[in-house]
Amino acid sequence: MKIPKKIKNLDAVFNPSSIAVIGASREPNKIGHVIVKNFIDGGFAGKVYPVNPNAEEILGLRAYRSVLDIKEKVDSAVVAVPAVHVASVLEDCGKKGIKGVVLITGGFSEVGKREEEEKIAAIANRYDIALIGPNCMGVITPATRVDSVFLPIYKLGRPRVGGISFISQSGAVGGCIVDLAARAGIGMSKFVSYGNAAVINECDLLEYLAYDKETEIIVAYLEGVKDGKRFLKVAKKITRKKPIVVIKAGKSQAGAEAAKSHTGSLAGSAEAYSAAFKQASLIEAQTLEQLFDFAKIFDQVLPCGNRVGIITNGGGMGVLATDSLEEEGLQLANLSEETKKSLSAALPPYANIRNPLDIIGDADSHRYEVAINAMMKDENIDIILLIILFQTVGIDSSVVNIAIRASDQRKKPIIAVCTGGEYTEMHKRILESYGVPSYSSPSSAMRAISKFMQYAAHYSKYNQMACPAQLKTKK
Repeated sequence: MKIPKKIKNLDAVFNPSSIAVIGASREPNKIGHVIVKNFIDGGFAGKVYPVNPNAEEILGLRAYRSVLDIKEKVDSAVVAVPAVHVASVLEDCGKKGIKGVVLITGGFSEVGKREEEEKIAAIANRYDIALIGPNCMGVITPATRVDSVFLPIYKLGRPRVGGISFISQSGAVGGCIVDLAARAGIGMSKFVSYGNAAVINECDLLEYLAYDKETEIIVAYLEGVKDGKRFLKVAKKITRKKPIVVIKAGKSQAGAEAAKSHTGSLAGSAEAYSAAFKQASLIEAQTLEQLFDFAKIFDQVLPCGNRVGIITNGGGMGVLATDSLEEEGLQLANLSEETKKSLSAALPPYANIRNPLDIIGDADSHRYEVAINAMMKDENIDIILLIILFQTVGIDSSVVNIAIRASDQRKKPIIAVCTGGEYTEMHKRILESYGVPSYSSPSSAMRAISKFMQYAAHYSKYNQMACPAQLKTKK
C-alpha cells in the first residue's frame, strides 16, 4: 500500500535530524525561548536553528533572520509567531524544503477565523508539508529527544521511552497525561497535540502510527473527527494488530459547544461515536483515569482467556476483587489439583488454599514468590492479579523484584493492586516503570482487565491463533 506523502513526511516531525524554531526568543517567559531551551536541555542530538530577525544569538546558538538564511538542510520547523505572520513563514518553510511543521500559534478556526486557517492549509498542502496544528502544544519523541512542547521540563515531566503513542486534540489534556506517565514511569513512543488539525488530522496520525514499529499501543483524546468513514476504516484495520484506547470529549451539549470554541471541532453525537468505536473494536474510556488505566495494561502479554487467579495478603481485598471480577463478567479460575498440592506443602497450615488465594497478613516476599510460581504453572489460570498490601510487617521492597521477574517471563499477564499512601505509591511507581501495571483498587484493575481480555479475543480472531501469548516474546 502506497503511503500518502503528507503522512510519510510526518517522519520529519517525529524524527528530524535538524529543526528550526521560528519565533525563538531571548526572553525566558516567551514560548519561543522555552522551545529552544527544551531541545538543548533535553539532549536533542541534531541541529537546532533559532529564527528571529531581531537577534544574533539565542541560548548560545546563532540566530537567523529567516529559515531561507540557513545554508544547511532543515528537516522540520516549530512555528511560534503571531497568527498574522504564519502564512509568510510557511511559504518560507516550503521554499526551504522543510517537510514537517509544528504550528503552535493559535487564533484560527477555534476563534472563527476559518478562512485564515484554510489559507495556511493550502500553503502546506502545496509544498507537501506535514503540518501539525495550528493551536497545538507540540510533539515529543522520547527516543530521539525531539521535544517541541512549549511547557518547561521542570513543570511538565517527560516520559521514558516505551511503546505507547498518544495523540491528543487538546494540549492541556495531553500535557496532563504526559506528566502522569512520566511520574508513574510509563514509557511513550510518540506524543502529539494536534490542535485544529488543519492539514494533519487524527486519521493521518493513526495511519502513521499503524506503520510505526516503535508504537505498540495507540491512545487518543478526541473532541471531533474530520472524516468519520475514513476514521472507522483506518481504526478497524489498526485494531487487528494494535490496540487503540480512546476517550471522546464533548458528549454533552455544553461540552460540544466548548469543544467547538476550543479546537474548532464539531463534536457530533456521543451515541454515534460510541457505536463506531465498538464497531472498530476500539477500547473506549469514559474518564481520564480510565484512559490511563486501560492504556498501561497493554505493557503485558495478551492473555489466552478470561480466567483470573488472585493472590492477596489481605482477605478483604480478595473479596472486593472477586466482586469486581463478577461485575465485569470475568471468570474466577479453579486451581488445579497440582497447584493445590504444591501450595499446601509450601504455605502455612492456616492458609486457605483456594482462589482468591489469601497468603495471610503475615506473608513475606517468599510466600508471594511461591504463590506466583504456582499460578504461573497452572494451565487453568490465564491472568494473575497480585494484591500487595505494603503496610503489613512482612512485606518489603523485595516483593517488587519478584513481581517484575514473573512479568518479564512474558508467559502470563501480571497485574498489581497496591492501595495506600506514599510508601505504597513509591513501590507502585517502580512496578509500573518496569511494565507491571498497578492500580489503586481491585475495581479499577478488573475494569482494565476486562477491556484487555476483550481486545485479546479480537486480536486472536484476526491473527489466527489460540493464544496471543504464543507469539509474544520478551521485551
